[in-house]
Amino acid sequence: MSASNIVNPPVGESFPDSQSVSDSSDSSNEEGWEDVEPDEESQPVVGLFTSQVFPDARSMLKECKEKYNFDLLKIQKDLDLDFLDNIKLVNYVRTEVKNGNKNPDVSSKSKFEDEVYLKPVLEDDALLYSLDDLTEEQVEHAVPATETNRQVLELQENLERLQTQFSEYRLAVQKSMDDQLSKEDDKLAESNPLPSAKAVDRLQDAEDGYFVSYAYNGIHESMLKDTIRTDSYRDFVYENKHVFKDKVVLDVGCGTGILSMFCAKAGAKKVIAVDNSNIIDRAKEIVHDNGLEDVITCIRGKIEEVTLPVEKVDIIISEWMGYGLLFEAMFDSVIYARDRYLAPDGLMAPSHATLRLAPYADPDFIASHISFWNNVYGFKMDSMLHKIYDEAVVRSNQPTTIVGESQIFLTLPLHTITVEELSFLKEFKVTLNQDIDALDGWAIWFDIFFMPSRESVLPENAIPSDMQKKGIVSFTTGPDGTETHWQQTVLLIDHAKDHGKQGSQALKKGQLITGKIGYEKTEKGSRGVDISVQWESDANEKGVQLWSLV
Repeated sequence: MSASNIVNPPVGESFPDSQSVSDSSDSSNEEGWEDVEPDEESQPVVGLFTSQVFPDARSMLKECKEKYNFDLLKIQKDLDLDFLDNIKLVNYVRTEVKNGNKNPDVSSKSKFEDEVYLKPVLEDDALLYSLDDLTEEQVEHAVPATETNRQVLELQENLERLQTQFSEYRLAVQKSMDDQLSKEDDKLAESNPLPSAKAVDRLQDAEDGYFVSYAYNGIHESMLKDTIRTDSYRDFVYENKHVFKDKVVLDVGCGTGILSMFCAKAGAKKVIAVDNSNIIDRAKEIVHDNGLEDVITCIRGKIEEVTLPVEKVDIIISEWMGYGLLFEAMFDSVIYARDRYLAPDGLMAPSHATLRLAPYADPDFIASHISFWNNVYGFKMDSMLHKIYDEAVVRSNQPTTIVGESQIFLTLPLHTITVEELSFLKEFKVTLNQDIDALDGWAIWFDIFFMPSRESVLPENAIPSDMQKKGIVSFTTGPDGTETHWQQTVLLIDHAKDHGKQGSQALKKGQLITGKIGYEKTEKGSRGVDISVQWESDANEKGVQLWSLV
């Protein structure tokens, strides 16, 4: 789902009846799958320079060009903006106009490069979803607001009025809940000192940005096109229809709703799909377009805050894994859902995960990523190496870079593991299987297993390829498997010691390296992870280092 080398960015109402879910025994349409996108249709858009609501983005941008001499599409072209730049541009302009400046400076991309402009100024801003689909010709020939368009706007105003009334109702309910919980909050406040207001704001901004990132198509396209990931979920559900038949299923972090639809097609009686980003609106449309609204209920919100329409569920399905497995801290929410909603005999899908560590050596990557800065067109740029070893690197590696047998350092049985166990310090022992000039770092990846029963026991040192031969759906994110969007997490060792003297040394095949690896949240409330490794070889190669996965 997200990491140090990408922008961070790693959820109920039903539509009217249209068609009931197909009989689970009907297999005519069960070969293959695809994510179904809703038909393109115009959405009302709020003006950039006024509060007027336009029937679509085209007519709004046309007025911006004619009345305010602001040609957004030309600016995109002149500044060579990508998708995220476009998002920042729109939010920058809205921010400036909101502050009274109707002539924002857009002469350079640097004017709106701050990450703060990834956060929408307007909730559910339809313009943000239309930027990639517009052309100058479409805007030039946009139809002015006609009587029909004005009727559309009236309907939109009515909808906004109803949304306001619903929001007021939610606030009233929330106030009631807050009153009931206030005594517990006071107790917690006495036993736990509060973080500073600045720290709370910073963490909240990061939390908001996390959910905003999952509102965009790109991240969902990446996950859906990861066939190792999506095929595994599909295969487990379809190969175990007897497990899902007439069951109530909870999909935590449903995204586009693909897992929910697998479950509905497999015969689930009811599926509750929860997500806290705007993607839930697309999920509702997709569910409706596939005639599954009688089975699937989509709910927006954090699983810790929403109220489900059932007391207990039979199955919890979720694709919660982040880079290095635990980045994003989404598994904390899945554990909450399990403890709050899963029936005593309920099933978690997937059911197990394992984390692996292996010694890593890749002279070519070190040369391109580290040594490169020693001589750039004849100039020393060593200062660019500042903190380059502090962050974990997420990348796909060749099997040849793994210079020893990997070892499982943590097994996660999803039915029983606790949040507290996700912070740990575990011992490891690995043996080199080849000679190397230097130990460049450590590679981390995870394996996922779908056991069909909560009583199923995962064998010690389980390997997905072996489990697949036994009919157990599983997959690896390691370098020996087909590449996934998670890739591997690489921890590069900083060998510079004693004022620049290189402390690395050659190691021989068969040499043993022992040590400890630890995971810890970057800070309380953060979705980042700090990873520590301390190690020592029988050739006196040793060290200790901390990396951040943020």
